[in-house]
Amino acid sequence: MKKISRLLNYLAEYKGKIALYFAANLLGIIFSLLTITMIGPVLQVLFNVTQQVTTGKPSLGLFEKLTSRISDLILQQDKLTALGYVCFAVVAFTICKNLFLYIALYILNPLRNAVLRRLRNDLFSKTLSLPIGFFTEERKGDLMSRMTNDINEVELSIMSVLEVFIREPLTIIAYLSAMVMINYQLTLILFFFLPIAGFIIGRIARSLRKSSNLAQEQLGNMLGIIDESLVGMRVLKAFNAEGHQRLRFMKLNNLLFRTRNYIAARRELASPLSETMGIIVVSIILWVGGKMVFSGSGFSGPLFLTYIGMFSQIIAPFKNLSSAFSNVQKGTAALDRIEHLLAAENSITEIPDAKPIKSFEDNITFKNVQFSYGQKEILKGIDLTIKKGKTIALVGASGAGKSTLVDLVPRFHDVTAGEILIDGVNIKHCKIDDLRRLIGVVSQDPILFNDTLYNNITLGTGGATEERVQEAARIAHADSFIKQKGEGYQTFAGDRGARLSGGERQRITIARAVLKNPPILILDEATSSLDTESERIVQDAINKLMQNRTCIVIAHRLSTVQHADEIIVMEKGRIVERGTHTGLLQSGGIYKRLVEMQQVK
Repeated sequence: MKKISRLLNYLAEYKGKIALYFAANLLGIIFSLLTITMIGPVLQVLFNVTQQVTTGKPSLGLFEKLTSRISDLILQQDKLTALGYVCFAVVAFTICKNLFLYIALYILNPLRNAVLRRLRNDLFSKTLSLPIGFFTEERKGDLMSRMTNDINEVELSIMSVLEVFIREPLTIIAYLSAMVMINYQLTLILFFFLPIAGFIIGRIARSLRKSSNLAQEQLGNMLGIIDESLVGMRVLKAFNAEGHQRLRFMKLNNLLFRTRNYIAARRELASPLSETMGIIVVSIILWVGGKMVFSGSGFSGPLFLTYIGMFSQIIAPFKNLSSAFSNVQKGTAALDRIEHLLAAENSITEIPDAKPIKSFEDNITFKNVQFSYGQKEILKGIDLTIKKGKTIALVGASGAGKSTLVDLVPRFHDVTAGEILIDGVNIKHCKIDDLRRLIGVVSQDPILFNDTLYNNITLGTGGATEERVQEAARIAHADSFIKQKGEGYQTFAGDRGARLSGGERQRITIARAVLKNPPILILDEATSSLDTESERIVQDAINKLMQNRTCIVIAHRLSTVQHADEIIVMEKGRIVERGTHTGLLQSGGIYKRLVEMQQVK
């Protein structure tokens, strides 16, 4: 319940509406109680047993006296007229009851949806704010499951029973209070049996939580397999691996099938069990109450039937509460997984007095920079200064730490030790948005979103005119092929840019960088995955993009490397050589070996 109360904190801003919801429920319950109260007078009118109540013993309770007073007022008329009054009152009370219950639900549903909307917003915003390193440790399918299926589970299992947790306890309290006033001895019997039923049902419900958590994890794994299969469909077919992937999927699907069957069997046990125990209690009440009526103790038959009618009205609320408690335990497992993501530590934070940084004037400096993934050292003692307007090329074997080094500049990761300075200011002391506004990134894998080409180019810039967008596309050699598309700049790129070729996707990302117009440019093997013709076009666009900018280039292409102002050769996280293309070739070291092995070609 602690986690649910944390979820309900989202409702704090709706206190007024919650008070109205509570009041509407209370009025609905009162009119429902009045409707049941009319059972006694109706029976007295029909069977002429008023004398048994009106002349009863002085020990009659408040509720009995109230029923007697209603009967006296009704019987001032003839029986048929009195019966008409009673029927009219029952109809009026029922209409009022249902009207207020409808008003309560009309108020509740927007509140429930508001909580879910805010939870989705918070979850997605939290995901966007987490550092890139977080996503290398987590499975994408599991994250997708938390943001979709777990939210749905919370909606179905927790938020859908909010009305139950407010309305049903009110109903039970109201009816039990009336039943105490009618006959406290019978009600004491209820107070003895109901906690026993609650304990048994609670034990069943608590067993659902662990299984529900397991089911959500299995669903996340299954989503991961689906995502991998859709992305890697070409590889699966090329290697005849459809059977392998199908077996992986079916294994998880069978596990999920068995787990959900177990959960359903436990969850569905709560309702019939509560109903069975309710019937047992009803039988006991009938026997004891009937004995009181037969003994002539002043407890009349009509009043006993009114009592039974009231008791019948609390069976359904108890049953609903038991089912709701089971559902909440199931939903709490999903809420645990959501809160695990919401509570994930964001290591890339901005200090309270972070400095604005609007321009890049002099240099980028790495001072004894070290970086580790957990216990694994990636970068060791990097010292490097990049002057404004210079192009620095990073080369080295795969795994040397090149990409990690450039990812530290825009704070995709933070250094483990040492510091990175821009114009003498530690980047940890700068506003993150300002820092990243100075940097443009063109990566090996061009990332496009399933949106228009226009919106993909203007991503994150905002306010760009159509003329500026087209100019950026022309510089990137993208304008010509865009205009050949059926809808021009409003053409959708497709899922991950699937409707474009590799070269076209890369030119769109270059146009995006041109439009941003950053003083610092990071190129992470931007042409390594392209064919010769596309590479020539893209390389020309990159050359235009690099003009008058400070560039950090990760490249395997000799044509890019040899024109760099300085080449940094990395091996096992260290800088092992540095210099110009000609100088490094003459020194006969690692760089020359890389060239000869065509790792730089």
